[in-house]
Amino acid sequence: MSDYATTLTRVEDYFDRTATRTWERLTSTEKVSRIRQTVREGRDRMRAAMLARLPADLTGMRVLDAGCGPGVMTAELAARGADVTGVDISPQLIRIAEARLNPAHKARVRLVAGDMTDPALGHFDAVMAMDSLIYYGEDDLVAALERLASRAPQVVFTVAPRTPFLMTFWTMGKLFPRSDRSPIMVPHAHARLAARVPGLTRIDRVSRGFYISECLEVRR
Repeated sequence: MSDYATTLTRVEDYFDRTATRTWERLTSTEKVSRIRQTVREGRDRMRAAMLARLPADLTGMRVLDAGCGPGVMTAELAARGADVTGVDISPQLIRIAEARLNPAHKARVRLVAGDMTDPALGHFDAVMAMDSLIYYGEDDLVAALERLASRAPQVVFTVAPRTPFLMTFWTMGKLFPRSDRSPIMVPHAHARLAARVPGLTRIDRVSRGFYISECLEVRR
């Protein structure tokens, strides 16, 4: 099994079997722990930064929400008029996204359990990949970006930046030192990725408690 496939299986196991309820709560309005509240707030800020890269009116645009999870980004894209395909490796999270979907948007939303880089998903005007590529090493990340960019002129995505804080926890393998912690994120340096991915630019960085993420964009 390739490194990409191995990581994909590990991510599916985590989100579909170990932490489904954790992520259902995190992406809801339910009360969570102080640490997870900072993650929720950080993700909200990052989602807003990513959505700001798209027009306010998305009517007629086809957008892929790559790694849609429980569908928060999918819902916001649909509310702005986009025809959205939300894909996630976890069937459990897809079921949550389906249950939360606004009935008024169902005609414009397709939810799929599977690999976000699957070419069978089709071509799009834009791809949004929030915190769904953060578990992959450089070679696999670059390859995944190439597959996504070949089917959309704009790919907005996040990585874990190579900060001293994240590098320390990455080395320890204990970003969340609990039995339900997520698969280990792989920090990346923007300069290294830019040298390998044509059209890559850095957009923003969000740091809120235990949430540290960097928004990058590929335009071609």
